[in-house]
Amino acid sequence: MAETYYKDALKLGLKEVQTRKANGEPTLLPALDEILPADKSTTVMNLGLVAIPIKQIVGTKTGGRSSAFAANFMPIFDEDTEFAVKWKHLCEAHLTEGIHDPIKAFEYMNRFYVLEGNKRVSVLKFFGADTIEGVVTRIMPERDGSEEVEIYYEFVAFYQYSKINFIEFSKRGSFTELQMLVGKEVDEEWTIDEQRTFAAAYHKFEKAYLQSGGAKLQSTIGDALLSYLQIYDYQELIEADIADVKKNLSKMWEDVKLNDAEEPIELKTEPPMEKKPGMISRVLSNASHALQVAFVYDGTPAKSGWVHEHEEGRLYVQKKFDDAIDTLTYPNALDGDPYEVIVKAIEDGCKVIFTTSPRLVQASVKAAVEHPDVLILNCSLNLSHRYILTYYARMYEAKFILGAVAGSLSDSGKLGYVCDYPIFGQIAGVNAFALGAQLTNPRAHVCLEWSSVKGADEAAKALADQGIHYISSQDTAKFLEDDRDTYGLSYVDGELKKVLVDSVWCWGKYYEEILNRYFDKSLQAEYDKSNKALNYYWGMSAGAVDVWCSDTLSAPTRRLIDFLKESIKQNICIPFLTPLTTQGGKVIGEGQKSLTLEQIITMDYLVDNVIGEIPNYDELSPMGKATVDTAGVEKAQNDIAREAEKKAGDES
Repeated sequence: MAETYYKDALKLGLKEVQTRKANGEPTLLPALDEILPADKSTTVMNLGLVAIPIKQIVGTKTGGRSSAFAANFMPIFDEDTEFAVKWKHLCEAHLTEGIHDPIKAFEYMNRFYVLEGNKRVSVLKFFGADTIEGVVTRIMPERDGSEEVEIYYEFVAFYQYSKINFIEFSKRGSFTELQMLVGKEVDEEWTIDEQRTFAAAYHKFEKAYLQSGGAKLQSTIGDALLSYLQIYDYQELIEADIADVKKNLSKMWEDVKLNDAEEPIELKTEPPMEKKPGMISRVLSNASHALQVAFVYDGTPAKSGWVHEHEEGRLYVQKKFDDAIDTLTYPNALDGDPYEVIVKAIEDGCKVIFTTSPRLVQASVKAAVEHPDVLILNCSLNLSHRYILTYYARMYEAKFILGAVAGSLSDSGKLGYVCDYPIFGQIAGVNAFALGAQLTNPRAHVCLEWSSVKGADEAAKALADQGIHYISSQDTAKFLEDDRDTYGLSYVDGELKKVLVDSVWCWGKYYEEILNRYFDKSLQAEYDKSNKALNYYWGMSAGAVDVWCSDTLSAPTRRLIDFLKESIKQNICIPFLTPLTTQGGKVIGEGQKSLTLEQIITMDYLVDNVIGEIPNYDELSPMGKATVDTAGVEKAQNDIAREAEKKAGDES
């Protein structure tokens, strides 16, 4: 029997050699000694005994060991050689009692290179084994800022806690996201049982994914798994069988395919103008009754300023559309299962559903996948989901104006800013405020505090204690669940607190425009044209953002505000005009150009006239962490990698 198996393995090896020769590729196994940069020092870590994924064993440690194998680890020596005899003995051992002796290997960039045990690997690869035991030494690459190396360092961080080495991702932040999606804190270790449960779930998903055509995609199985877990939670995956997973994948395949896209998100800065029929509106095309529109809130208007603003928007469109629509509200969706709340809205007959918080996005996508005849829009930014639309306002335009006003009014140039969360869009608001202040006062600098770290009132107090009088805080007035004393741009002097200017979220106008485009079918036409995730990111020119100012402001200040508003609408005044200099001295852009919207949204740095820093994840409040988990900027989401670097250094 072993004779036959060796012949079959030899055929596979020789075929691999011929194929690679024809393609001009190396025919033998790569050797790690020839891959490692000779002129750079390396950090070595002893991992001990490890279950090595067979498919990730790709070469040998030294070049002398590789000549007996094709690049697929199949043998290429004749059947009568000593090598062939030893291979056959190992084959018989595998078939009768199993191969138990661990190999010795080096791991570099999550690929394994064998020092001792090449023939054992060859036999097990031939028989399609999943893993082999091995004593492993990890060689850490020099950190050079490349995407590949940064992802690897995140893997090392994840491995410290999970001991999982078979899952791979193509995007930064993914290991942190996986840790959270399986219900673990970012620095929480996995038990042996949790490792086994995850391995079983992963391999079940892998089979379903490959059977669904996943091998045709360039993205990793891990990328697809993350997309899946963003819709169907981890416990559902554990309990599902392969048929269930395949069925779910078929519903959400457009989201899976987005992982292959270099730019999966398409930002829409203005309302669509086209008017032609499409599929989203098929549920209304011949209807004579009012359109049912749901507004799903993560709190209540009485307690949350954010919810209150959206409720005002709902009331506005109900009045505007009169009998053409009926609006229904679903408050406190996070008190239970938000998916069930959205399903309840669908059962109530709602065909358009606005979920008004980033924390509702997972439930929104799942509901959209399960109910494709319903249009669901989530209020969030920079999230790549094909089955829902997302919408947000370019609030940084208003923040730029508030900064310009603050700079013009302050004699000292010392200003304050209280920011909520380090999420997409809010870092841009901080920087826009600071640049606006510089426009009217070149000496201006902005002291930054975070409500999601200290609480809003404590953050504002910390600024006031520094003698700062002009403070930009949240955009909404105080509500029951808030602890703030001020909002907008306020003048603070002891007990005196006076709101001067405020940035306004015009949700009513936003919802009116979206519903108009729903009725005239241009929203669907825009969706049909694209194969990406559509993010609506409207600003002052679309009426989605405005600035309110107090009657107590002087006429020149009010004229400044009007001038800047009109200039931004006409794209004459550009808040983010390059070059910009960060706190660390890095220059962003060159010449007199505007940053792209993608560059603005994904900012994870502060400009050089901001004093303060983006908080670490573990500093955030529970709500802050929950919000960052969904829509956090890269710096806030990737603290786990920094912790792993420290651990790696300690252990080496």
